[in-house]
Amino acid sequence: MIGSGFGGLAAAVRLATQGHAVEIFEKRDKPGGRAYVYEKNGFKFDGGPTIITAPFMLDAIFAAAGRRREDYFKLVPCNPFYRIFDHKGRHFDYNGDEAFTLDQIERWSPADKAGYKQFIASTKAIFQKGFVELAEKPFLNFSDMLRVAPDLVRLQSYRMVHAYVSKYVKHDFLRQCFSFHPLLVGGNPFDTTSIYALIHYLEREYGVHYAMGGTGSIVNGLVQLLGELGGSIRLNAEVAAITTSGRRVTGVRLADGSEHAADVVVCNGDVAFTYRNLLPKTARNAGMRLRLNHMAYSMSLVVIYFGTRVQYRDRGLAHHNILLGPRYKGLLDDIFHRKQLAEDFSLYLHMPTITDPSIAPPGMENFYVLAPVPNLAGDVDWKEMAKPFRDRIMQFLEDNYLPGLQANLVAEHMIDPLHFRDTLNSHLGAAFSIQPKLTQSAWFRPHNRADDYDNLYFVGAGTHPGAGLPGVLATATIAANLVGSAPHSAAPLAA
Repeated sequence: MIGSGFGGLAAAVRLATQGHAVEIFEKRDKPGGRAYVYEKNGFKFDGGPTIITAPFMLDAIFAAAGRRREDYFKLVPCNPFYRIFDHKGRHFDYNGDEAFTLDQIERWSPADKAGYKQFIASTKAIFQKGFVELAEKPFLNFSDMLRVAPDLVRLQSYRMVHAYVSKYVKHDFLRQCFSFHPLLVGGNPFDTTSIYALIHYLEREYGVHYAMGGTGSIVNGLVQLLGELGGSIRLNAEVAAITTSGRRVTGVRLADGSEHAADVVVCNGDVAFTYRNLLPKTARNAGMRLRLNHMAYSMSLVVIYFGTRVQYRDRGLAHHNILLGPRYKGLLDDIFHRKQLAEDFSLYLHMPTITDPSIAPPGMENFYVLAPVPNLAGDVDWKEMAKPFRDRIMQFLEDNYLPGLQANLVAEHMIDPLHFRDTLNSHLGAAFSIQPKLTQSAWFRPHNRADDYDNLYFVGAGTHPGAGLPGVLATATIAANLVGSAPHSAAPLAA
């Protein structure tokens, strides 16, 4: 297994449960991939995913191994799911209680209550088809796509998420509140197929959760379970190449020159990076390399992790806060199409110490603030712009939400698109790999089993069904099922 992100860990556990010998090679000094944990001055900062949905998918991984997820880490529900602020500081909360959400809508636009109920009712069918029936099914052949095409047309998957929401909800701010979800998986709400409206139904049905101790506790739980099943992880073990022979991969070569044979390689690395840097450039894979070069990639992110010596419990913030700027479509056009760094921004502000004080020293507060920004296909010089952009964000937070912020900082760490490219090996510094457009979904997305190598499999955000924790866990299920049906020997799987 190459990489120990959630896709790699979940696939490794599932394969070990099937009886395979599994070994993970991880470039960094800790497992987790995008869920890496940064520790500084007594604070624990979750590097990436903080919004836990579909907890039953995590439960299923442990249940398949005869274990209980609750014995490894604890999930607690968040209420509200999100607190969404407009650019004037007014907010909208929503959770899984329809009556509560309708009451919130009443405060903004009473006329939209009926439309919201119609919207929710419509997303049930989208969820049933797009998630329950298709998320864990491999799309290895075009005929697989043809079979589901009539259903996708019936569900209006040709519409984009914002347009789909706008059929039912007329108030501009509420449209933003119910259409931002594609950004959680790297998509532009104005370009992302309405199939992704199922995220709203998924949250309503199963809740939004937080892992006590931080998302890193999920990583630790999966690592512990993998060890109990006989699997292993090599840290500080960067893979320099996937070795091949004809249509088969034969193992991996590390940056230190050592080679490790494997009957199967499961790659949790970025698919585009893998074809550009780890696989030999041959006529066999030229078509896939060309295809990957022409795909549209997600936006990148700037994330600032920071701890304060004072708490901000009286500032009207929730665990998950979305701070929308004065522009919605215009800002998204700047990020996704023009690929330019705008003067304004919209932010996700994570305040986990409201739920879990253990991840900060006593009496202190733990935050991270995230800003979607263009990927590196644009011409932003992040070596020059990172500090000014950071300063603008922190000043905005100080002026509007966290008074005295910068005088009270006691810990800070920041990542930008260069981190996604250089540390996480993500093509163009894309934070979520390939965009979730209709023409880049299902069969059109890189397949879970490589077309050009019979025993190379992919998990993670860049393959079907895509980014986000539920999507990545689904890739692991698909890959493990595909590998599990193939013959193997006693040699370890380079997972």
